[in-house]
Formats: sequence, structure tokens, C-alpha cells
Amino acid sequence: MSASGSGYDQSVTTFSPTGRVFQVEYAQKAVEKTGLTIGIRCNDGVVLGSQRPITSKMLVKSNWRRVITIDQHSGMATAGLQPDARALGNKAREEARSYREFYGSNIPGNVLAERMAGEVHMHTLYWYLRPFGAAILLANYDNSGPNLSMIQPSGEMYRYFGSAIGQNTQGAKTELEKIDFKTITCVEAAKEIARIIYKLYDDTKEKPFELEMSWVCDASGKKHVRVPEDIRQEAITLAKAAKEAAEMESSDDEED
Repeated sequence: MSASGSGYDQSVTTFSPTGRVFQVEYAQKAVEKTGLTIGIRCNDGVVLGSQRPITSKMLVKSNWRRVITIDQHSGMATAGLQPDARALGNKAREEARSYREFYGSNIPGNVLAERMAGEVHMHTLYWYLRPFGAAILLANYDNSGPNLSMIQPSGEMYRYFGSAIGQNTQGAKTELEKIDFKTITCVEAAKEIARIIYKLYDDTKEKPFELEMSWVCDASGKKHVRVPEDIRQEAITLAKAAKEAAEMESSDDEED
């Protein structure tokens, strides 16, 4: 009974005999079924990139985003159910605005991450709420330097040099572990994010997508903005070329 969740998944406040909270696990599954989102903390800032599926040819381009601005120095990238992600984005903006009105300064990255983690965790504690079916990456550049935090549907929050949420996260983490985070720049990180996303993308099983990218870095004046289009396009071109080269090499090996 406990293996399938039957009888123990009716409420988020119910633990199974093995100590599992199934509704939180179901929320995590919702995250894993959406496009890959990656964040990299560099020596000069933080870069976010997200694989936004194009669900219809009639869809108006850029009418919804997975990467949004929270405050001048903060940005958020999401994976999971879009309405849940939008609600978390609105909450993060409310927290940033409230902090500025009370303290007269921008909200530090660690404070924003802790407050958002508390909000997400609260939705796993009460029977009349349900967990958010979304995970988020928070990029921030404050007086302590660049920060990258990841928050899961359970409310767990960790700071990372590089992190991935959504589908294909295991493959993405394997690629991220090869990066030298002490020396990588934001321009290089943008190219790495594009390379990883295109490398793991399977066009026979997944829908076409648009690559969203943003950064908060020294080049942007420590403000969260979209990655310049010329850099984004260069990153996409290099990523596609690397994927084609790898596929050709793999095809040659099979023929031999």
C-alpha cells in the first residue's frame, strides 16, 4: 500500500509508514515533466537559461516566460506548472518590495531565498493547501557577490555554483560538474547552458522549444536583464553545431 501511495496520498499532512509525503513527491514529478532549466554562478555574476516548450504553432511568441525579473538585482527561472511558478514569482516580487519599503535597500539574495523557501514549505504543512508543482532558481547579485539558490517543492533550499531543475536534470548535473566555477565568466556560462540544453534535447520525443536566457552580472551593472540577443544567438549556434558534430561522430562509430 505504501509503495504506491494508496491510502497515504490523500493529504499533504499524511506520512506513509516509510516516512514519505506522497503529495510532495507528486509535485516533484510535475517539475520533472517540464523543460530543463539551468543556473550557473560565475565569478562575475549569475546566468539563467530555460527550455521553454512551444506548445502550438499558433502561440504568440514570448507571451509567457520561464525566466522573470524579481527585482533590479534579482531574477528567477522556473520549471513545473506555469501557474504555480507565476504565483511564486509574484510572491518573490512582493517580498522584494516589502523589504525595500521597510529597510530602504534591495533584499539580499539569502534573505529572499529563505523567505521563498518558507513560503513553499508552508504549503506542505496544512491540509487545506497543496504543494507548489514548481521548482525555482533564484539569481541575485548583492553586496556579498553573486548568489544562486534552488528551491524544491518540498521547501528545501540550497545555494549552488551550478544547478538544474526540470527534465534531464541528471544529465545536466553531470555536465555542470565538469565546469570550473572559479574561472568561468557569464558569457562562457551562457554558451555552456545552451550547449547542455541542446545536447540533452531529443527532438524525436520532445516539443520544439525556445531558449530563454538572462543574467545579473558586472556587464549588466549588477541588474537582472535578458542576455543580449547577439550573445544568445551565438550560444545557440555553437550549441547546435556541437550537437550535430557529436551525432555525426556517433553515426560514424556505429558504421565502423
